[in-house]
Amino acid sequence: MNNWSEILPFIQELTQQVGDRLLADFEQARVAISKDDGSLVTQSDQWADAYIKSALEIEFPDFGILTEESTQTLPDREWAWVVDPLDGTTNFARGIPIWGISLGLLHWGTPVFGYVAIPPLGQNIYGWSDENGAAAFVNGNPLHLAESSPDPDALGNYFFSACSRSLGKIGRSKFPFKLRMLGVASYNLLTVALGSTIGAVEATPKIWDIAAVWVILKAIGAIWIPQEELLNIFPLELGKDYSDRNFPTLVVSHTELLPILQEIAKPLKAK
Repeated sequence: MNNWSEILPFIQELTQQVGDRLLADFEQARVAISKDDGSLVTQSDQWADAYIKSALEIEFPDFGILTEESTQTLPDREWAWVVDPLDGTTNFARGIPIWGISLGLLHWGTPVFGYVAIPPLGQNIYGWSDENGAAAFVNGNPLHLAESSPDPDALGNYFFSACSRSLGKIGRSKFPFKLRMLGVASYNLLTVALGSTIGAVEATPKIWDIAAVWVILKAIGAIWIPQEELLNIFPLELGKDYSDRNFPTLVVSHTELLPILQEIAKPLKAK
C-alpha cells in the first residue's frame, strides 16, 4: 500500500465520528479512574478504543492493531495500526479542551502514515513518508518548517513545549525560551510541525503517543532525537509487548538550534 489518498477518507471519517462522540462526552460529567501505571482512563477512552479497533478490523482485515487500552503487543503482521483513542485523558477528564485521537500505520514495524485529530481545536494533522515520497498537512493545508532558523540570541521570543515529567528530570529553573506544557504527548511534539514551537520534549511517551507523530515530523524534515542509547527506534520488534516501553524524545525544528536544545535535554539521556 502506497496510495495514501485511498485510506485517508476512511481515517478522516472515522476520527470525525469518534471525535464528535468524545466532544459530546466532554461536555458532560466525566469519571476517571487510575490505571496501574498511575495514568487516568475514562469510559470514553475505552469506548473510543473499542470503536476504532472494530472499525479498523472491518476495513483492514489483514492488518494488525496495537491500541493503548486493549492490545499492547505489536502483531506479527506486515501492516499494523497503532492507536491512541484519547491522548490527553487527564485534560479530558479535568475539562481542559486539548486532547486528541492518534492513529499511526506501521509497515514491518516502521511508521509510514500518521493521523492526529484534535477535536476541541478543530485540527486534523496528518502525513506520510515512504520510498515514494513524503508530505504532511493540517486541515488539508501543506505543512512546512520555516525556511530560516530562529535567532539563537532571541529565543526568549519563542516557545518550547515540555511534559511535566521532563522538567523534573531536566532540573532547571531558567530557560532561554518560553515554556508551555500542553498535557497531550502527540500534540506536544506536533507543535513543532505547526510552527508554534521551536522544539518539544517528552520524557515517557509510549508507542501509541509517537507512532503517528514520528512520520508527520519526518515528512517535513523536523529533527527527532531519541533520548536513549538506541538512536533508531524503528523498526519495532514484531510480537513484542510495548506496554511498559518508553521512548524519551526531543524534537527540534532547525539544525542551528540543536546545540542549545540538546544541552538542555541532556539529563533525559538514558544512562
